[in-house]
Amino acid sequence: MKARLHSTALAGHSARFDLLQSPVALLLITGTLIGFNFPLGKIAGDAGVSPLIWAFLISLGASTILLPLMAATGGLMLPGSRIWRYTVISSLVSFVAPNLLLFTVIPHAGAGYTGLLFALSPVFTLLLASLFHLKTPGRLGRTGIGIGLAGATLVSLTRGTQPDGPPIEWLLAALAIPVALAMGNVYRTLDWPEGTPPNILAFWGHAFSSVVFLLLLLLTRGGLPFAEIAPAAGAALIQMLVAGMTFPAFFRLQQQGGPVLLSQIGYVAAAVGLIAATVFLGERYSLMTWLGAGIIAMGIAVTIIAQRREE
Repeated sequence: MKARLHSTALAGHSARFDLLQSPVALLLITGTLIGFNFPLGKIAGDAGVSPLIWAFLISLGASTILLPLMAATGGLMLPGSRIWRYTVISSLVSFVAPNLLLFTVIPHAGAGYTGLLFALSPVFTLLLASLFHLKTPGRLGRTGIGIGLAGATLVSLTRGTQPDGPPIEWLLAALAIPVALAMGNVYRTLDWPEGTPPNILAFWGHAFSSVVFLLLLLLTRGGLPFAEIAPAAGAALIQMLVAGMTFPAFFRLQQQGGPVLLSQIGYVAAAVGLIAATVFLGERYSLMTWLGAGIIAMGIAVTIIAQRREE
């Protein structure tokens, strides 16, 4: 009996390990977790929490939750110059700039709509990856990206032409988010320090981002106005927990799947963000917007099939 229980426990551990080794599983896990950022960011905006503080909470949550693991594995030793370079550049391009844009735009453009613009990041990433001669998907994978783009375009057009749709300046600001994400996706693969585990890069990246956000708060606000978080304290705790679960998987997916596959978390996040904004926040979207979301889901399915064929 004891042997059988031991065998069952080993099988469960093996299944979890296999799950974290599968790029497709990592894609779905990471995209789903990021999808919750949109409704949580909307709650924060409605409660009057500044985008800068909310972006700081994400990086603080990711680095804090990874801290015990780093302490247990010796990852808290100060890294060398090679990892520092990667940490500084990837943090500014991948986390600081996109998160500030994201949480500034959400109160004006809506959580679901802003999330759907994440779905454009695979196209920009594919273009940049091709320019730098990185691995790109085959014909079926590119078809999946094209289907997703068609769905995202339909959603953008239907949302933008509604009477209560966001003004054009916020549409353009939202469009800068996938461009910044694509730049970060490609850089992290191009300059990945050889042999460095994903958790170390995730920890130092967000620890550095936390310091940058703190300095920006001091410079722009003259202090650390953490009292702003109080009206959205519950959402803040959930946001920090979600961030802590997201980025170990995010960097593992970057390492195993490359920038173009990683970028397709935008499709998953867009669908999750739209559904969560509708269910939890009461946002309403037209039938055509939902049709666009359905087309995005088709793009996700085709991408997964393509990835499985390439594995």
